[in-house]
Parts: sequence; C-alpha cells; structure tokens
Amino acid sequence: MKNTISFFKELIHEFQKDDVPLLAAAQAYYYLLSAVPLMILLLSIIPYLNIQPETAIGVLQSIMPDETATVFEETVVDVVSTERGGLLTLGIIGTIWTASLAVNAFIQAQNNAYNVKETRPFLKQRLLSIVLTICLVFALVLVLALPIFGDVIITFVSAYVYLPSETEQLLRILRWVVSIIVIGFILTVLYHFAPNKHKPFRFAIPGAAFATLSWQLVSFGFSFYVSNFGNFTATYGSLGGVIILMLWFFVTGVLLVVGGEINAILYRRKKGQSRFVHDENKNRYH
Repeated sequence: MKNTISFFKELIHEFQKDDVPLLAAAQAYYYLLSAVPLMILLLSIIPYLNIQPETAIGVLQSIMPDETATVFEETVVDVVSTERGGLLTLGIIGTIWTASLAVNAFIQAQNNAYNVKETRPFLKQRLLSIVLTICLVFALVLVLALPIFGDVIITFVSAYVYLPSETEQLLRILRWVVSIIVIGFILTVLYHFAPNKHKPFRFAIPGAAFATLSWQLVSFGFSFYVSNFGNFTATYGSLGGVIILMLWFFVTGVLLVVGGEINAILYRRKKGQSRFVHDENKNRYH
C-alpha cells in the first residue's frame, strides 16, 4: 500500500515537474494539423471499397460527436464519390509528414520523462519519427477499419464462404479485441523506441497498457458527454466541432505523456534510481 501511495505521489510530482499539459498541448496541435491529411488518406481508400457516401457519413458520426463530424461532412461526400489516385498519394505524404511532427513532440515528452537529452543524430531521429509515424498510421487505419468496416468485411467474406451465425458473432467480437491489441502493441513500440534511453522492451508495456485502456474509456466518455450534455454548437457555432476535436486531441496527448511517465518511474524504481523514493526513505528515518 505504501509503495502504491509513493508511486502516485511520484507520478504527480513528475506530472508537475515535466509540465505534462504543455507537452500534451504541443502534441494536440500537431495532431490537429495532421487530421485533415489523415482524413483524406482514409477517405481516398473508401471509393475503392464501393461504399456509399451516406454510409461513410454514418461511420463518421458513429466515432465522433455530431459537431465534429459536421466539420468533415462535405469533405467526406466529395472524396468518397470519386476515385482519386493523386489525392491518395497526397494524403499518404501529408499524413506521414505532419504526423511525424506529432511523433517528434512525443519523443521530446518521453525524453523529459526519462530525464535524458536528445543526442541521436538529426537524420537518425527524423528517420525514427517517420518509421514510428508509419506504424502509428497503420495502427489507426486498422483500428478504424476493423470495428467500423468489420460488418462490410464479414458480409463480403460470407458471400463466398459459408460462415455459421456463431462464427459471425465471434468475428464481430474479435474485431474489437484485435483493434485494442494492435493499438496496444504499437504504443508499446512507440514507448520503447521514442526515448533516448536503452532499456528492455518489457518496461514499455505498463505505460502502453494504461494509455490504450484509458484512451478507450476517456474517448467513449468524452463522446458521450459531448453528444448528450455539451452543447458546443450553441456556444461556438461552426467552430464547436474544431474545439471538440482539439480538446479530444489534448486529452489524448495527456494520456500518452502520462503513460511515458509511468514507464519511466517504474524503470527508475527497478534500477534503484528514483530520487523520490530515496527522499521519502530519508524523511521516514529522520
């Protein structure tokens, strides 16, 4: 019990010392900057799947609050209706470039968590951020595709292969499980390689597990609140959707940074390098 209380005290201390809200705000800005090219990338793929614009809009509304979905509605109709290979290429390049800026901010936050400076060469760091960005984009596409387009995929497969109703139901459940496992694994990779600190892979798992589960819960709760209680449109007009999206990105950034702080604290405690624990022990004996 004492160790648990001490851990949370140290987490609060690191939260304040590393100025987590500021680091999360930096990530939120770059997430917002990369939202449009990411949306273009995702929607450019949809025409090749023969999905109707109304279906795509319904999907958008199912994963976003109504005010936020309205911001992208016209873009959805325009992009989904026409196959544009050039736009797909632009979406890929734009997403990787802008999202890599967010990953750079994430790397800086992880270095702060481990109290280390960035000493890796610029090209190596940039290549690392691009590789991690590609992994993150792949995870996002898969996480969105499995829960949202799972029924479409199952229907397509069942048209050629007989699937018992029990199997279809199992697949519908597994698509959510697989999406959570995938995002958890990708976050573990990010937490392992992002900081300029050599450590075993297992030390990245606790923070990734926290970030994955808490992000799922917070996103669901935030969407429920905004859809049912937060009338942002009445207050901010058409800017309400952008404000909601920015708040969601900020909360996401906070959770990601806190996940890194958790990993760093556990690593220091395992190595006996936690000054916070030493200070508490001194106070206990004096």
